[in-house]
Amino acid sequence: MGDELNDSGCLEKSRNDSVSEHEDERSHSPDIHFEPVMKLPLIDVKTLEEDEEVLLQLRGKLYRYVTTPGEPPEWKERGTGDVKILRNKAGYCRILMRRDKTFKVCANHYVSASMELKPSHGSDKAWVWSTLADFADEEPKPELLALRFGSVENAQKFKEKFDEAKKMQVQTIKEGKLAAAESEAPTKELESLAIKDEGKEAKDEEEKSSTAVPESPSGDAAESPKQ
Repeated sequence: MGDELNDSGCLEKSRNDSVSEHEDERSHSPDIHFEPVMKLPLIDVKTLEEDEEVLLQLRGKLYRYVTTPGEPPEWKERGTGDVKILRNKAGYCRILMRRDKTFKVCANHYVSASMELKPSHGSDKAWVWSTLADFADEEPKPELLALRFGSVENAQKFKEKFDEAKKMQVQTIKEGKLAAAESEAPTKELESLAIKDEGKEAKDEEEKSSTAVPESPSGDAAESPKQ
């Protein structure tokens, strides 16, 4: 009888272990689905790059020249990621660079005709240039920047596209001035015509007043002198 009790106890223990294992498997099963407490709508995030043409996209490391009062000036790394030269529909080009992983903007400024890429001392893979208004920190401020690439070929590609963007900028400004001049020309012509019309009307009024019969002091028209 003791053996029977032992056997039944072992059987019960085995049953409990099996149920416990089954519950553990169910609790760790990847098929378990929980409904979210709050459903959030999908948001279409805009980067303002959607309507721009990508002229160039290369990987590089960006540095900025920092001058702090009381400390020696130095180059500080600003970020590593893809640098792009973009052109918008109006024809203006800008340089945009975002950091890896965070995608935070570390360079964002227009390319101007006065900008010049200068080779970095001791490296043929890096370029240095300055901008009067960089918008990476939201507020525009002048920056001295340096960009280092992984190869000489990429550095040369950047230089070629940078110079090409400068020429595009000059052409866009010329076309803008020409379009403005052309739009102003009809307005000036209309203004001159209006002035001519006003002068003609004034002359007609003078002629009418000189040929009109003067009135007598009594109010009756004066008789024309007899021949």
